[in-house]
Amino acid sequence: MQLIKTTNAVGHVLCQDITQIIKGVTKDAVFRKGHMVKTEDIPVLLSVGKENLYVWEKEEGMLHENEAAEILYDLCKGKNMRPSEIKEGKIELIATCDGVLKIDKEKMNRVNALGEMMIASRHGNFPVKAGDLLAGTRVIPLVIEESKMNRAKEVCGEGSIFQIRQYVHKKVGIVITGSEVFNGRIEDTFTPVIKEKLSKFDVEIIGHLISNDNHEMITQSIMTLLEQGADMIICTGGMSVDPDDRTPLAIKNTGAKMITYGAPVLPGAMFLLAYYKGNIPIVGLPGCVMYAKRTIFDLMLPRIMTDERLRIGDFTALGQGGLCLNCDHCTYPNCGFGKGV
Repeated sequence: MQLIKTTNAVGHVLCQDITQIIKGVTKDAVFRKGHMVKTEDIPVLLSVGKENLYVWEKEEGMLHENEAAEILYDLCKGKNMRPSEIKEGKIELIATCDGVLKIDKEKMNRVNALGEMMIASRHGNFPVKAGDLLAGTRVIPLVIEESKMNRAKEVCGEGSIFQIRQYVHKKVGIVITGSEVFNGRIEDTFTPVIKEKLSKFDVEIIGHLISNDNHEMITQSIMTLLEQGADMIICTGGMSVDPDDRTPLAIKNTGAKMITYGAPVLPGAMFLLAYYKGNIPIVGLPGCVMYAKRTIFDLMLPRIMTDERLRIGDFTALGQGGLCLNCDHCTYPNCGFGKGV
């Protein structure tokens, strides 16, 4: 620390809070420890009786916490997010659109492992809305070596730590399977559930067909909807291992590439995802989606709606956190369901 005249303090960093007392009005810090003094601050400091100030001595190769925080924010920020006001070495990231938050966990871990700086975020692969808080960043000490911030840049490399994938418009076709529904023996109670789930996204339902358990009829129903312009197909029912459950075979026979049939999630273990011609998702939903409040469909639908190309690893990673506890009072997504390490 060094003691300097207030009139010479521009560009220096305060070593203590500066308190302003106005009787009956306020008693609070007008400037906090760590504040970098600006030209316009000098009259304020003099008005509270500060003719002299204790400041940190400037040292080559050292950065003030706010300068370092700007660097840390630049490593984190992606499109569709903005910074909060910088304060005491802290900057928060705020979403500017609706979508799904994506996080490069390896980069974030490498930065946090450096010490003297930190990034804390909400879970990735979950929906966010414009205005939502995404992450908080902070430089821990008041001043930090510039070389350490350069090291943070090195371990991050190209690309940002956070991204928001925006939702895209989808033309959806729905295929309800089951001879009991096809023949009118029971009411179709699956379609209303699907429509309610889809209503949260930019979706146009262009067709809705009901098929019996004949796999050729199911395949034909899917192909009919694709020919009508569907860029997403949702098939319900017929996903188990009973002899009459032929939906997986029907989807395979369209020529779609199977990504997964089965996932380590309950409810939803018999979930199926395939891609027709490489980019049109065909989803097979097990019966639990019809009656369980939250299932694997809730976890994967937002990601599908951003046109993220899902792979088998995206499903195998769901095991830890993949058990819904079926709480009496559901707080999803503010719970552990779908949130692995």
